Amino acid sequence: MLAYLTLIAAAAQAQILVLGDSIGAGFGVAENRNWVSLLQQELAPRKVINASISGDTSNGAKARLPALLSHYQPELILLEVGGNDGLRGQPTALLEKNLKTMIDLARKAGSDVILLGMHIPPNYGKAYTDAFHQTFHTVAAAKNVPLLPFLLEGIALDPALMQADRIHPNEQAQRKILENVLPLVKASLD
Repeated sequence: MLAYLTLIAAAAQAQILVLGDSIGAGFGVAENRNWVSLLQQELAPRKVINASISGDTSNGAKARLPALLSHYQPELILLEVGGNDGLRGQPTALLEKNLKTMIDLARKAGSDVILLGMHIPPNYGKAYTDAFHQTFHTVAAAKNVPLLPFLLEGIALDPALMQADRIHPNEQAQRKILENVLPLVKASLD
């Protein structure tokens, strides 16, 4: 009986880390209403730690990850970075390398990973935008991690769900982002 109670207590304390950029940070949205806060409400009593920083790139996230792994020891990491790499026109090979490194670091620390894919606006040219999005598929296949192909599916092309900058989802979109993410999270935790 004691072993069973110990397992229940451990499951209740399992931590999920969201390592992201402005989409994870909920740019322009009240902190308690962004999709990560909604995920916390959905998964309680598990703890969801939001380590997202607006403007962060895959380089920045990679640099921060070792300390986050050491401090939180998460069971699961939602890797939501890369959008700013694309918006800055950085080489997709660099994004691929950084994502793979972060997945390796997470696994070495005993964490599972879900990769949250992104698209960038078409004004970067078809060749680059296609290569950028394909990077998430390439990494997910190479590292055998679950992939949500496009975090903002059903949101990005709906002006009613986007802020005036047409880059960041608004408060009304946060529930939809949660709905996009939640099935993969629940499957990974089961």
